[in-house]
Amino acid sequence: MARDLYDTLGVNKSADEDAIRKAFRKLAAKYHPDRNPGKDAESKFKEINRAHEVLSDKEKRALYDEFGEESLSQNFDAQRARMMRDFARRGGGAGRGGNVNFQDVFGGNGGGVDFGDLFGDMFGGNVRQRARKAPDMEAEVTVDFVSAIKGTTVELSRPNGDPVTVRIPAGVSDGGRLRIAGQGARIPNAHPGDLLLTVRVGPHPYFRREGDDLHLDLPITVVEAYEGAKVRVPTPEGEVQLKVPARTQSGQMSRLRGRGVARKGKPPGDLYVRFLIRIPETDDPAVVRAMEELRQHLHDPRAGIRF
Repeated sequence: MARDLYDTLGVNKSADEDAIRKAFRKLAAKYHPDRNPGKDAESKFKEINRAHEVLSDKEKRALYDEFGEESLSQNFDAQRARMMRDFARRGGGAGRGGNVNFQDVFGGNGGGVDFGDLFGDMFGGNVRQRARKAPDMEAEVTVDFVSAIKGTTVELSRPNGDPVTVRIPAGVSDGGRLRIAGQGARIPNAHPGDLLLTVRVGPHPYFRREGDDLHLDLPITVVEAYEGAKVRVPTPEGEVQLKVPARTQSGQMSRLRGRGVARKGKPPGDLYVRFLIRIPETDDPAVVRAMEELRQHLHDPRAGIRF
């Protein structure tokens, strides 16, 4: 079961936008993969980003408060969900959403389950008269970081071996949910259920994502930092040239507007580039002499720092 998003950020359900933003920043700094290498920190960082993406969006938060995890499906239909919920409350449904896990349904006997008998027992033998739509089913797929940003197609197999081609839309985030109509459970005299697919996104060796923004740590040389330069920066839409201002300090950031994640119907995010100065690693005597010369022009950069 997915962890409650409010618990993930350590806030209560009445928290305002400012409290959510502060909680996210504190946890993001604590669990950032650059500070805490390892899969546990990386997984925690993804959970924090996912929670913030939902709770910082008024519309997404309202739907989450009303429907919980189900509202995070890529093609979630609130009106339809309310109709199904009302139907269930009147005694016509089989619990929250009717979602069924592939393993739970098909485990053990493969595709040999007789859904007519199964649901006939549950509903007193009237399933053929009462059924409108078979239950939905759940599955999970993992795609790489670039494919999630640009969009891709994946091939899945139903429990009976039939192939299913699924289109992963551009910009899907880790934990995003897709609804594939007609690929869920099947029972006699009812429309097939849907497949609810959870998308997991693998990490990138250089880029990380926060909402629709991308972040990149870009190495530059001491000379480029001091004199200024134009450097090559890769983006989802191809390489661009970025100006490094003269006298750039390590950790200084630059923003490339509209070069982040692009999702249908939404303005694209930005790409934030953080410059990291890389010093020469060679023991070449010429470099050593250059550093000795440079030493004459340096001051203590830590002067004045106090607790």
